[in-house]
Amino acid sequence: MFGTDAFRWQEGLNKSQRAALSYDRLRIVNESLVSPEELVGDIRALTSLHEWSAQVDGGLTTLAGIHYNLFLGSLMDHESRPEELSDLLMMRRTGTFLCTELAHGNSAVQLETTATHEATSGEFVLHTPNPGAQKFMPNTSLTGGPKTAVVAARLIIAGRDEGVFLFLVPLSDEHGFREGVRARRLPEKTGSPVDHCLTSFDRVRLPSNALLGGAHGRVSEDGVFSSEVGSRRLRFLTGISRVTAGKLCMSAAGVGASRLALALATRYAHTRHTAGLTPGRKVPLFAYRGHHARLLEATATLYAATLWHREVVERWTRHDENDREECERLVAVAKGWITWQARDVMTECRERCGAQGLFLLNGIAGMPAANEGTITAEGDNLVVWTKAAGEMIIGHTPPEASDIAPAGQSPGDSAFLQELLGDVERIWLSQARAQLRGGPPRDPMGRWNGATGAALEAVGAFARRQAGQALYTAAVQAEDAEAGRLLGLLHRLFALRHVSAHSGVLLAQERMTAAQVRALTEEMDRVVGKLVPHALTLTEGFAIPESTLESFPLGRNDYLDAFERCVGQD
Repeated sequence: MFGTDAFRWQEGLNKSQRAALSYDRLRIVNESLVSPEELVGDIRALTSLHEWSAQVDGGLTTLAGIHYNLFLGSLMDHESRPEELSDLLMMRRTGTFLCTELAHGNSAVQLETTATHEATSGEFVLHTPNPGAQKFMPNTSLTGGPKTAVVAARLIIAGRDEGVFLFLVPLSDEHGFREGVRARRLPEKTGSPVDHCLTSFDRVRLPSNALLGGAHGRVSEDGVFSSEVGSRRLRFLTGISRVTAGKLCMSAAGVGASRLALALATRYAHTRHTAGLTPGRKVPLFAYRGHHARLLEATATLYAATLWHREVVERWTRHDENDREECERLVAVAKGWITWQARDVMTECRERCGAQGLFLLNGIAGMPAANEGTITAEGDNLVVWTKAAGEMIIGHTPPEASDIAPAGQSPGDSAFLQELLGDVERIWLSQARAQLRGGPPRDPMGRWNGATGAALEAVGAFARRQAGQALYTAAVQAEDAEAGRLLGLLHRLFALRHVSAHSGVLLAQERMTAAQVRALTEEMDRVVGKLVPHALTLTEGFAIPESTLESFPLGRNDYLDAFERCVGQD
């Protein structure tokens, strides 16, 4: 579907037109679905939608994540909700999600928008009490047609604050905004051209069934509040549980878009010729080690990231209440690592394509800016990693050190390299714990700040070990011998790169010898050399449809003619 003409780059549109086009494309996606409800309930399909849509339209990906995951997902995950959803399922109305506020981003548990219960009518009154409580960055403009929102607001009953809950709020219809709803376009920003706004409410009345209730909170017909969750913070986290699935969607978008960028850059490097070292001879860009080594390192990264993402998705689909917290941390760590890696890969691919990589119609130039949204959405990466770091200091068990002495081990051995990735994790986690214990007494902030650096290093090491293990397992379990060999080479390149970056601490902790450290660069060069003939095979393994690749001039063998046909007239 995403390789059809409806999803090709359209030259000459302004940002407003591009935003409207993304809504049109979302409707095309919706019309292709047998059941939108089944999509919302299938995290594998939902993340897959994000992987593939991000390759052609970052705005579409953003809207899909909001409408299907955050909006419809929140409706479907709660016990009490309005029964009539046909307009939303058929996309005669688009759903949006209003949680964060201008003064409360990652501190959303402290948000100030109120929904006050009226005992006489049984209705709720939704209100924005001050400018800082305006909802920040939802797509609430009139672009894309009528919209309905799920709004996070503080439930007030009989003057008592019961915590933050979600409410279903129609925002607009074909005539404009409903009374009391105000949405103002935010200033122009980088990234996908979505209609982000500041949105506020002036005593907007909501029916009694507007509250999305459940075990975490209900209001009876006679206005009595009850909850099986005592903590107001936990009530809030229960209400916005779809944010975790959103993290999986954001990392899917990052890894999917970066796979397209790498496929285009690798194909271009084979068709674009430049001067060789022999006078009068031309060679492909890919012939040069300085060019292909970076693209092959990116290939190893994306295979590891993709395979790990698949594992994390599967883990999330199988989780229960006993391992929910651990799975939520795994999802958060994966989201941070994958979207950061996607940024690096996209930037590398753009540079390797030279000036051609700067043109939006070639598919790569707009990706890094769009990916910045995935880094920030559903929790800023550094914030969610900092939370994960604190949890890992307390309760995470890293791999134990091998009983086999490092001396005599080969830096070309995949199992040894994978063990070293675990050693890095254990070393940094141990250092973080020591720094936390040895910090200044009666100064919690001082102790935490002293341990933060090492703790974040431990989170990064955990992510690299997990991603490396996913790639290593795929290589070992591959049914085809050649596939297993190539995946094994990719794992070695991935592990060598990251072991090399931390060889100092490994040497200091006697997990590597000086001779092994010195051999790392030569071993990486040897692996790169073995992968060079297979670069196109590896990117073809991404299974990107030819129709998608050839929709960008950069992806065509006749890229010069294809690009020339896109140049405007005088």
